[in-house]
Amino acid sequence: MANPKILEKKQAVIDEITENVKNSASFILLENHGLTVAETMELRRMLRESGSELKIYKNTLVARSLKTLDIDLEKELNGPKVFVYGKDIIEPIKAASNFIKNHPALEMKIGIVDGKVTEIDELNKLATIPSREGLLTMFASGLMGTIRDFAICLDLHSKNLEEK
Repeated sequence: MANPKILEKKQAVIDEITENVKNSASFILLENHGLTVAETMELRRMLRESGSELKIYKNTLVARSLKTLDIDLEKELNGPKVFVYGKDIIEPIKAASNFIKNHPALEMKIGIVDGKVTEIDELNKLATIPSREGLLTMFASGLMGTIRDFAICLDLHSKNLEEK
């Protein structure tokens, strides 16, 4: 029989994984083909700047945790994996994608976005979406352009009325 203390520690890790998946808007599985410690630290730093985190868990514990959430990713949970998650949907995906461009030792495999299993094609599309601040800036500039055009229209109309 297994040692109860070890089982307790494993259950604590399973509970931690379950909470991370539940409380994260996105949870991404990256396959690690040999990142160095320095590269891993660089990735952690990039993720922390974007409000995301990186964890390395045993695949069997992740599988058990996901089973409690009725998510089946057992086919993907083989080999060395790195798990990236965050409260924002886009930021963890974007940060991981940017890092992967310069580090071929890491490969994005699959993710859980808003509680749904998301394939690599969809993750790549999400990685191209601008950040929240970028979207707000684009929206504000669109509004300002409309207001500017309206102001020009009013000015021309007032000049037209003065000429009459």
